[in-house]
Amino acid sequence: MSLVSHILRRSISQSIVRNAEVGGPSAVAGHEAGGYKVWKKLSFFVAVPAVGLCMLNAYLKHQEEHAHPRPEFVKYEHLRIRNKRFPWGEGNKSLFHNPHANALPDGYEH
Repeated sequence: MSLVSHILRRSISQSIVRNAEVGGPSAVAGHEAGGYKVWKKLSFFVAVPAVGLCMLNAYLKHQEEHAHPRPEFVKYEHLRIRNKRFPWGEGNKSLFHNPHANALPDGYEH
């Protein structure tokens, strides 16, 4: 048992000494002193174009979705039931009403 505790204490003390040798933040510590330059270049040449491509993809998908006509209105009895008026505006439209996407009980506005 004492042999196991001796080995554990020795390995812990050695790991503490190894971690104490790192001099500075982890971006500049280690093998090369210019580690921050790599991350700066990655940020500008990889991350920024990737965000731009994601924004372009979202915009193109949004435009593609608006190219389709909206479906014809079908008045179902179980949808758009209004038991009382909404407390804002004219009382028939929800708080975040979108006239292109949300139908009123009588149909679309346009």
